[in-house]
Amino acid sequence: MSLNHSAKAVPGGPEGGGPAVLLVDNGSLEPAATLSLRGLAERLGAVIERVVLPVSLLHSSAIAPERLDGRAAEILEPALRGLAAAGVGEVVVVPLFLGPSGALTDYLPERVRHLRKTWPGLRVRVAPCLVDAARPQDTRVAAMLAERVRESAKSAGFTRPAVAVVDHGSPQRSVNAVRELVTEQVRVLLGGWARMVAACSMERRTGAEYDFNEPLLERLLDAPEFAMGEVVVAQLFLQPGRHAGPGGDVEKICAAAMKKNPGTKIAITEPLASHPGLVEVLKERVKEGRWAKAIYDE
Repeated sequence: MSLNHSAKAVPGGPEGGGPAVLLVDNGSLEPAATLSLRGLAERLGAVIERVVLPVSLLHSSAIAPERLDGRAAEILEPALRGLAAAGVGEVVVVPLFLGPSGALTDYLPERVRHLRKTWPGLRVRVAPCLVDAARPQDTRVAAMLAERVRESAKSAGFTRPAVAVVDHGSPQRSVNAVRELVTEQVRVLLGGWARMVAACSMERRTGAEYDFNEPLLERLLDAPEFAMGEVVVAQLFLQPGRHAGPGGDVEKICAAAMKKNPGTKIAITEPLASHPGLVEVLKERVKEGRWAKAIYDE
């Protein structure tokens, strides 16, 4: 559903009741990411029995609509502006983020502050991310990833692989802490079935202060424990895009590693947005978001 509709057609409008619910990802120039977001929003909407609007923070609006089944992607600020202009005063943002990226902690509040200059009654509440490092007892995301690891290993005929848990990499230690938590949870869940489990990143900024992102995936795959034998690369990514998914950088790096080290066999898991268990986590986040304090609430 596009936000460019009348107020009556918008959740939270005159006929909607309750806040508008936005499922928000970071955004990508890859059409597959927006299509994945839309599918997940539909599945979540079916479970909570209300429309969930798929919105990206940035980038996705640059994709040509014909690459998105003829419907342009929505990005956050115009989406919020359209809702406010349609008379929607309450919005719940459900982040499709594993951890507290700066895009959520800095960019989003700044855009809300800007919009409230025109619509002071706009109240935006942000639900928690999918993984909370302060709640290590919640292993649901790790369990999904561990399940995908076992599935990929079975399809490849692996018996006792090493597992590389790879995320995007982040300048935020709080985001890195989420990766480390999930990696440890996966290690526990897989137990002795996995030869070893290690974390790695796709990207990092230069400077020693960002060394916590090491090793990068290509370096880990060149390490002695991973440069020989069976390896499952567990993509700690939610959606396909530049790194994850068919033809992405993860696949390219793995192909190069197998060419360099012929004794290495690598299988790669699918991104997590397609896992049926994710909707249940998001359903819980919607409830938590409705009780969260609104950004810039007095």
